[in-house]
Amino acid sequence: MDHHVSPALGSPSFDAAALALRLGLLLATAFVAGAGLLRPLVGELPRKRVVTIAALGGLSAALAFVSGLTAEVNVVAVVVHVLLALAVPALLTRPSAVRWVSVALIVLVVLETALGRSGIDFAVDTVYVASAAIWFGVTLLSEEHWRTTNFRLGPLSLTLASLIVLAGAVQLALSGVGFDRRLYETTFGLALLVIIALPIAVTVLSGFLLRGTEPGRAYRLGSAGIALGFLAWSALAAIPQPAPLPIPGVPLLSHAFASPLLVSPQRPGRNLVHFPDSAGPGLSVGVEGGLVTPATARPGAEGTWATVELPPGRSDLVVHKDGEEVSIDVDAGDRPGPAITDADAPECAAAALGGLVNARHDVLTACPSDALTSEDSGALVKLVEFLAARKPSAITLVQDDSPRSVAAAKLVRDTAERAGVRVQAESDPDSALLVVSGWADGYTATTRAAEAQRLSPTYQYGLYLAPWLLNGPIVNSVASSSLPLRFDPREQLAVSYSVAVGNEFGGESPTIAGFRNWLGEQAKTVLGDVQIFASAQVNAMPMYPNEPHSAGMVMNRDYAGQWVPNGTIVPVSTVLR
Repeated sequence: MDHHVSPALGSPSFDAAALALRLGLLLATAFVAGAGLLRPLVGELPRKRVVTIAALGGLSAALAFVSGLTAEVNVVAVVVHVLLALAVPALLTRPSAVRWVSVALIVLVVLETALGRSGIDFAVDTVYVASAAIWFGVTLLSEEHWRTTNFRLGPLSLTLASLIVLAGAVQLALSGVGFDRRLYETTFGLALLVIIALPIAVTVLSGFLLRGTEPGRAYRLGSAGIALGFLAWSALAAIPQPAPLPIPGVPLLSHAFASPLLVSPQRPGRNLVHFPDSAGPGLSVGVEGGLVTPATARPGAEGTWATVELPPGRSDLVVHKDGEEVSIDVDAGDRPGPAITDADAPECAAAALGGLVNARHDVLTACPSDALTSEDSGALVKLVEFLAARKPSAITLVQDDSPRSVAAAKLVRDTAERAGVRVQAESDPDSALLVVSGWADGYTATTRAAEAQRLSPTYQYGLYLAPWLLNGPIVNSVASSSLPLRFDPREQLAVSYSVAVGNEFGGESPTIAGFRNWLGEQAKTVLGDVQIFASAQVNAMPMYPNEPHSAGMVMNRDYAGQWVPNGTIVPVSTVLR
C-alpha cells in the first residue's frame, strides 16, 4: 500500500466522513442564518419559502446533533447550534427577533469555521462567512418583495463577491503557499484556488448583470460558485497545510509512518536518512525505482540510519515498513554537496537537525568535524592543564583522521609537552584516557575502555572526552566520563533545546553540534567559561526488576530535557582559569 506524503502535501489523509458532515452542517446553517438576517427587509413570505427555510433549519439542527454524537465537540456548542437553527424558522413571523437570532447563528458559524484561529485569520473568516451567508440569504429571498428601496440587490452582489474574493486573497497570502507548485499539487492548494477562482467568476458575472432588469438573477446564477467556495473555505481548516517545499542543500525534516525522519544533506549523491529510536525496527529506504537500503544503527549515534543515492533534481524517496511504503518528495538540486565522511555523517546530520528544530533552514556547507573551533580548542587546553595538575603517568590519546581530530590531537600534544605530561596511544593503569575523535571512533574507544576497566585497573585517572562527544550512546557506554563544557546542561536554555529536539524528532537526545546550531548567533553569548562536567549512569535506589516499590515512586529515570538518557551530568570542578 502506498501513501504519498510529501513536504508539499503534508498528511496523506483525513476523515472524509467527518469532513462531509462538517461541510453539510456549515452550508445549511449559512443559508438559514442569511435568510433570517435579511427577513426584516422583505414582506410576508409565501408558504413555499417558509418550508424551504424550515427544512434547511431542521437539516442544520439534525447534522449538529449527529456531529455531537460522532465527533469530539463541545456539547454546549451543539445544544446552542440546534436551538438557534430551529429558532430561525420558528421566528420568521417576527422579523426583528429572527434577525438577532440569525446574527448569533452567523457568529457561531464563524467560530466553527475558524476552529480556534484568532487575529487576522479570525477577521478574514468573519468577512468570508458573513458575506457568503448574506449571499445565500438573498438567493433564498430574491423573488420576494423588498420593503425598502434603498436596498439595491445589484450593487450588493458586486460588493459581496468582491469581499469574498478579497478574503480569499488574504487567506492565500497568510497560508504561505504563494504561487508555487503546492497551489496545484496539494489538496490544500486546490482548496485555495476554489476559494478564490469561483468568487472571481461570480464577481465578473455580477458586473455583467448589474444593470439587468432582474437583480436576483446574479444571486441565483452565482450561488453555486459561492457555495462551492464556502465549502472549500470550511474544509480548509481540516485539510493538512502543506509544509515548505524541499530546498536543495537544506537537510529535509519530514515524516513517514507517524515518525519523523531527516534527509541530509539533500544533495546529489550519497545522503543519510535518519530515524529516531521511537520509529522502531524494520525500516528501509530507497529512491523510487532504485536500490532499497535497510536503516541500521551506527556506532555513537542514536536511532537508525540508511544511505541513499539521490539523483540531481526532484525525486521520490520511498520509505518501506511492514509491507507498506510512503513516498516523500526530495529535491537535491544540481550542485554537489559538502564532502562528508561516512563516520562523521551522523554528527553532521545532528548539527543540521538543531537548526531545523529552531526553524532555520540553512544550506549545509560544512560539518562540525571539518575544523576545530576556537571554543573547543580553548576547552581542550584547559582540560589538559587540569589533567596535568593531577599528575597522571601519561595521557592516552585517541584520535581519528578528521581535520578537527587531527588539530585537536596536535593541540593536546603541544599543551601536554609544555605541562610535562607524556602523551601515548597505549592504555596504562595510571594514565588518563582522552578521546578527541569523532562519534564512531569515540564510541569504540569508550566501549573498549569500559571492557578494559572491567577486566583490570585501567585509566585510574579517569576517562575524558572532547566536548563534541557529549552524546547519549557515547557517554552511556561507560559508567562515568568527564568533559570540558562551556555551558551547564542543566540550565534553562540547554534543557529547552533538549526538550525541543526530543519533541520534534521522536525523543532524540540532544547533541553539542545540534545545540550550537539551535542557538545560532546566540551561542556567542551563551557559551561561557570552561568547567569539567562528569556524566554518569545513576540509579540512587537499585532494585531488582520484580521487587515491589512504594506507591508513587517514579521508576522511569528518562525525564524530558535530560542530556544523558537514564543518567546525569554535573560539574566536578570550578571554572578553569
